[in-house]
Amino acid sequence: MKIVQILPELNEGGVERGTVELSRELVKRGHESIVISAGGKLEEQIEKDGGKHIVVDVCSKNPFTAPFRLVKLRKVMQDLDPDVVHARSRVPAWLTFMANKKLQIPFVTTVHGFNSVSPYSEIMTKSDSVICVSGAIKSYIQEHYQTPEKKITVIPRGIDLDKFNPKNLDQAFIDDFKSEYHLEDKRIVTTVGRITQLKDHQTFIRAIASLKKSDLNIVGLIVGGVREDKQEYFESLKRLTKELDVVDNIIFTGSQSRVAEIYALSDVVVSSSKKPESFGRSVAEALALHTPVVATNHGGVLDIIVEGENGFFYPVEESEMLAQKIEECCALEFDGYGYILEKFSLKQMVDKTLKVYKKLL
Repeated sequence: MKIVQILPELNEGGVERGTVELSRELVKRGHESIVISAGGKLEEQIEKDGGKHIVVDVCSKNPFTAPFRLVKLRKVMQDLDPDVVHARSRVPAWLTFMANKKLQIPFVTTVHGFNSVSPYSEIMTKSDSVICVSGAIKSYIQEHYQTPEKKITVIPRGIDLDKFNPKNLDQAFIDDFKSEYHLEDKRIVTTVGRITQLKDHQTFIRAIASLKKSDLNIVGLIVGGVREDKQEYFESLKRLTKELDVVDNIIFTGSQSRVAEIYALSDVVVSSSKKPESFGRSVAEALALHTPVVATNHGGVLDIIVEGENGFFYPVEESEMLAQKIEECCALEFDGYGYILEKFSLKQMVDKTLKVYKKLL
């Protein structure tokens, strides 16, 4: 098959990573993979993996340039003559929908998030087949757009189990990281994600402060970068650590590239997002490394954590409940890699996506 994926840009992000991974796996299976976007630092990876990248501005929301961009996209699609075109965001979906009226190429969309309810967002349900990354997203579009059941397929984002494999870890990095941050003989509780209010680091810090009362060796790792517009929030978090007397128990590591190793060296991982996550890739990645996860009880993570087996849920902003659930994780033993391999692997994502494509053909 010749498959075209369309997304706004190819910079960092879950949608971008998923697109690159799918493109790579399609090529491995003998398919022709083309990605259309406005460009970005990951376009080189598409080509390196054997796919093709074509630059078209499918990112801009400027209505005055839309007709020109629409014509260009239609010409590209006509020349490519793909078997399937797959849009992963709203602007590309609108442009593809309009460009495809005459071409009539089988059209797939993936709903990656809880988009605002509007005619603009509804375009993601107007394709021939709609992929949702979690059961929560499926319920959301059915509630707001009455999308027919027969059009929807739930396909969780795939976890790269070469990268997130307990057998493939860099032990030297783990040893160096522990030494750098003085983590030897510590109980390590970690949260990973950009420093932003939605990730609710305050509740995480308060939970660590509560746990410190009975365990002086508790350490909370906050792993994530700080954008310029979030500096004030970041400073407020540092003030909170002083107020709660946990300056020595909370470590801000900044952005880290070796996330798999950080999950593996952690005793518990926390996902404290105030806003429902569409899937919860970090939760699945941590579980693959046999690390239990405590997460807020909403969104796509409800599909991933089996409560009492590989983690727990807690109500948003309830720091005492979070602390309690972190304690309860100490008793959990499970085969996280086997569980993710069966339910949330990259292979299952590719298999199910190809099944959607073939059904349309």
